[in-house]
Amino acid sequence: MSRRDMVLLALAALLIAAPLIVPPTGAEFQGSDGQAQALIEETGYRPWFAPFWQPPSKEVESLIFAAQAALGAGLLGYVIGRCHAAPPASPPLPIRKPSGPFARRGRRDAD
Repeated sequence: MSRRDMVLLALAALLIAAPLIVPPTGAEFQGSDGQAQALIEETGYRPWFAPFWQPPSKEVESLIFAAQAALGAGLLGYVIGRCHAAPPASPPLPIRKPSGPFARRGRRDAD
């Protein structure tokens, strides 16, 4: 591995580890979903319908989401593979016995 590759790997490792090492400076970490929900609730919006089934726990909800993502990725990979796959190989051509005027003399070419 070249020196350049080693430097790039070290920089990548530093970028990955920096948020874990550097302490936060008093900032609150909130997801944008929670902020959007609070903003929407301020307007007085009411949902049109309620979900017909609630997962019993967050773990089950996460499992269903992961299964859905895996199924979608598998289907997408299958479709891309089918679209870009090599066409099926044609069957080999049958071997023909030589015929014509040169076949009788045992010669293969006309020279």
